[in-house]
Amino acid sequence: FAGTVVIMSSEKQPDSLPTIHHRTGRSSQDASFRGIPMKHLSLVILLLQNSTLALMLRYSRVNVDPDRPMYIASTAVFIAEILKFFTCLFVLTYKTKSISRTRYILRKDLIEQPREILKMLVPSGLYALQNNLLFVALSNLEAATFQVTYQLKILSTAIFSVIMLNRKLSFQKWFALCLLMVGVTMVQLQNVSKAKSDTPSEESEDDITGSLQNPFIGLIAVLTSCVSSGFAGCYFEKVLKGAETDMWVRNMQLGISGTFFSFLAMFYDRQLIVEGGMLQGYSAVTWMVVVNQALGGLLVAIVVKYADNILKGFATSLAIIVSGFISVYFFDFHPSPQFMVGTMVVIMSTYLYGRPEAPVPGFVRPTKKRQSTPAPPKFQTYPNKTTI
Repeated sequence: FAGTVVIMSSEKQPDSLPTIHHRTGRSSQDASFRGIPMKHLSLVILLLQNSTLALMLRYSRVNVDPDRPMYIASTAVFIAEILKFFTCLFVLTYKTKSISRTRYILRKDLIEQPREILKMLVPSGLYALQNNLLFVALSNLEAATFQVTYQLKILSTAIFSVIMLNRKLSFQKWFALCLLMVGVTMVQLQNVSKAKSDTPSEESEDDITGSLQNPFIGLIAVLTSCVSSGFAGCYFEKVLKGAETDMWVRNMQLGISGTFFSFLAMFYDRQLIVEGGMLQGYSAVTWMVVVNQALGGLLVAIVVKYADNILKGFATSLAIIVSGFISVYFFDFHPSPQFMVGTMVVIMSTYLYGRPEAPVPGFVRPTKKRQSTPAPPKFQTYPNKTTI
């Protein structure tokens, strides 16, 4: 879910290498917070972000009080966008330590450069679509099934990076992507077999809540969300590559257009909003989902520089396992053997895709020979005259 948060840098460094602070000379991976290494703290934060949002969102959609109406998902996305915008504004003011300086940055980057906001229309529209589809997906799929299937965003991002950014993927990465497709297919086969065995109708009833679920609609929502996430990320990198705009300002630009598209989605549910109000059906869990969706990605954006690709993949793998165990106890989820095998395949492919590739033994990368430049002419000094 951190894909909706922009992480910009004037000089993009490889994820597998630590960054060096220009003043202290310490590596980013050596940093600590109150004695806790930031590398370990970032693992915990990434794990919590990757697992809690899916679990809480699933819980808020299926564990509904019979006396309370279901909350409208589009309003939750709209409120999360507004909360994210003002959070970025607060952080920017804290960084500049000056309200006048913040006003100058906002006027320069938001008001005087409307074209920069127009560039955000495509990714922000896709991110708004993605956030709304997540509610649809988790209303029809188990949290564990969603977590595994949602890893297809790695595949979509890789394909769009090859098409749009002209990147070349190694054999190891293509092999990992093939494993990813196999694992997700095995996981989804459990939904297909369950749908065939339960009822002949398209919709199945949840065992605990009695709410109607359609796994096919959930699968379509996840696939569409993965495609939109991959395209939006590559489009963002292609259009804004080399930009030196502050990360928090860029997220505010993204939030302005994102709020607009979220309002359009809320306009689609205008009849329900008029009848029951914008905050109908909101509970404490709903507000936790809104806050997590708004602030969770921003928190990840802060700590992500301390985590390399292996750590990110490890956090994703742990999140899938945690979601599976919690779903068993709270949602009466019964994973089949093929689901467990497919999950392990997805975890292995995620680790393999982010793993740094070892150099081939005995292989020396050819280097271009520098063309020798002729030496400058020498001057010889003689009494009363100089000759070359």
